[in-house]
Order: sequence, then C-alpha cells, then structure tokens
Amino acid sequence: MTKPLSISEYFSYFKDKRLINIFIFGISSGFPWVLIGSVMSAWLKDEGLSRSMIGLFGIVFGAYSINFLWSPLVDRVKLPVLFNWLGQRRSWILLCQSVIFIGTFSLAGLDIKANLWFAAALCLVIAIASATQDIAIDAFRIDTLAENESHKATAAAAMATSGWWSGYALLGALPFYMADIPSIDWPQVYFFLSVVMLLLMSSVLWAKEPESNRDAVQAELEQTYQQKLAGSTQTRFAKVIAWLAVTVFDPFRTFFARNGVKTALALLAFIFLFKIGEAFLGRMSIVFYKEVGFSNSDIATFSKVGTAVLTIAFTFLGSLFNQRYGIVKGLFISGIAMAASNLAFAWIAIAGPKLSLYAFAIIIDGFTQAWSLVAMVAFISMLCDRAFSATHYALLASLGNLGRTLLSSYSGVVIDDWLGGNWAMFFVLTALMVIPSLVFLFLIRHKLYALENNYHQNN
Repeated sequence: MTKPLSISEYFSYFKDKRLINIFIFGISSGFPWVLIGSVMSAWLKDEGLSRSMIGLFGIVFGAYSINFLWSPLVDRVKLPVLFNWLGQRRSWILLCQSVIFIGTFSLAGLDIKANLWFAAALCLVIAIASATQDIAIDAFRIDTLAENESHKATAAAAMATSGWWSGYALLGALPFYMADIPSIDWPQVYFFLSVVMLLLMSSVLWAKEPESNRDAVQAELEQTYQQKLAGSTQTRFAKVIAWLAVTVFDPFRTFFARNGVKTALALLAFIFLFKIGEAFLGRMSIVFYKEVGFSNSDIATFSKVGTAVLTIAFTFLGSLFNQRYGIVKGLFISGIAMAASNLAFAWIAIAGPKLSLYAFAIIIDGFTQAWSLVAMVAFISMLCDRAFSATHYALLASLGNLGRTLLSSYSGVVIDDWLGGNWAMFFVLTALMVIPSLVFLFLIRHKLYALENNYHQNN
C-alpha cells in the first residue's frame, strides 16, 4: 500500500487538469439517470400510474447491467470519421451523447399517457446509449492516468463520483423546481433537459484523448492468434477469427488469468451483492417522498441539491480515507452506512413528512453514497487490465448495476404485493439486504487486501 500522504499533499492531486475532464464526463454519466429515473418517475406518478407500473418502467435500466456484452466493441471498433477527429474514447462518448439528446428531445414532444409504450421505448434507447457512454467514459478515466500513477486512482474516483452526483442531483434538482411552476408541464421540462444535454456534448470537443498502448497490445495478441491458425485456415478467415478472439474472448480470459478462477468468482459475487439494498431504496425513493407528503421543491432541495452537496463533500473525505487506509476498509464503512441510511428512511415513513428527519436521512445518505461510490469505482478500476479497460470495467460495473437496475425494478411489486404499502417495513428490508455483502466482504478480505497491495506495488 502507498505511504500515507498529508492532507495538503493529497489534495494537490486535484490540480491535475486531467481530473477536470474526468469530473465533467462524470456529469455526463450521471445526467441520463435524471432523464429516465427520478424525473420520469415523478412524471409517471403525476399521470396517475401505479407504484408497480412505475417500478416496472425502470426495467429499461437493465441496459446498464448487460452493457459488458457490447463493451468489447467500444475497445476495438473505430467509428468512421469520428475516430480520426476525436480518437477512440471521445468518439464513442460523442456518438452516445447524440443519441441521448435525440431521445430526450423526442420525449419533450410526447403525450406520455397516450404513448406509454413509445415513451418506454425512448427511455430504453436513452438507457442503452447512456450505458454505452459509461463504458467509454470509465475507460477514458482509467486510460487518463499512467500505470505509474496508481496513487491518484482514488482522487480520480472522487472526481468521477462528484461529477456523477453533480449531473444526477444538482442538474436533477432543476426539473423538480420547474415542475412546481404552474405554467410549466413535464414535456417542457424535458425540452429544457434536452438543451442541457446539448451543452454537455460540447465538453467532448476540448477534452484531450488519453494516450494508450492498447492498440499495440491488441495487435500483438491478434498476431499470436494468426500464427497459431496459420496452415489450418485461410489467411483472411484467420484474421477474422483472431480479431474476434482478441475482441470477445481475451478480455474475459485475462481477467480470470490475472486473479485466478476462485478469486475472480468471489470478486464478481461481492460486486453483485454490495448495493442491492440501496438499489431497491433508490428506485422507489421519489414515489415515497411524494406519497409521504413532500413537495417537488422539497425533493429538489433535499434529495437533489442537499444530497449532491453532501455527497460531493463526503466524496473527497472518503477518497482521502481510501488513499490513506485502503479501499477495502472504505468498502466496510460504506456498507455499514448503507444499512443505517435505509433505517433513517424507515423512521420518516413512521413519523411523517418532517423536514428535520428528511435532512437527517439525507446527511447519512450523502455519506453513504460518497464513500460507497468512491471505494467501488477505485476498487473496480484496480481490477482492470489497461489493454481491455472498457471491457473489464463494464463487466464488473454491470454486475453492480444488476441489482441497482434490473432487480430494483420489482421494488414497487415488493411494496404493493408483499408488504401492502408498508414503507417502514420496506426500508427495514432494504437495510437487511446489505448484510450478505458485508459477510461476504469479511470472508474474502485477505484476498482483497492482497490484490490492493499488489496493485500499488506493481504501479
């Protein structure tokens, strides 16, 4: 593990201009969750849809859980025209952002109740484009730091996390303030959001494409496959097989080869389990706030602006802790905080719409979001091979997103059909969901400490 730095030495890392790019792309990564998440839930709620339907509408987030299936293309396919202009990472980011803009603008002109399935289809398109954008953005972040700069990994994770929350919560607060203005309806809100998306697209133009030896490594692997295939198949066919092998097979082979099969499976299981409880809470949070009695402005002030400010502040404190004491310990602390955060919302369900309790819950939730995201982003980045950074990060992050997106879509069913609308029991249940991941983290802690130490020693 790296030698602990003083606070001033650590925060001097943030003078690195490359981290500003990471922050801005973090905003672009978090913003689509506003479009198809919290704002869409509020719009559907105001249209009179049931909690179960609103929850099921979130199935579109499943795209984030399976984006690893096409992540090799982001590593390997060079987009015509855009690649020569912007490079591998930025060209994919701009393409995805263009699709998100078109989808958002289309929602702005929609009568959602009369065109529910078309609205769901547009949300799915936005989700797929956003999930693909995340692949490119995460790879951009990993490639931005040289291999001998692992000491800046938690700082980069902090910038990515604070950027994500700025896009999701700070920008996400604006639609809720707008929705409380009588002359503004939800389609007009989405028109405004499409303009914001257009502005975010401009950041791609002045970011610097990171240097990488990815092409050289992949070309060498391709040559090795072609040599093995020589004589057994035609040269042109051998090239196709070699390209497919490096694109689809090698990213997964190298991950299991680097970590060993047992450790690799243990890592995948932990990542999947870690944030399931928080995911169930997050999907129904807006519906809960509105049913309890909080206004759109209350939600914007506390859940958006308040959470974002606290999360960003705690993000830098969490990154400092992770840098000094290790990512694994940071994961333990954030897991315990997740359970406490969920119980705080159960208290609100019992006591009613008291702003003081809302503020208390948001403080705990901000701490939880910050520490868990920084630790998890840095942890997953540590496991990635730079030759396949897009594919590896997407594979690992998609497992974490599986509970956060696909499974959490059934959270409305759990409340309605299992718990009879009992919000307090629902939040207690989400708190208990944290326990298996903490137990699992404890059982594999020695392997994780070894991985963390090796990462810093080798870089």
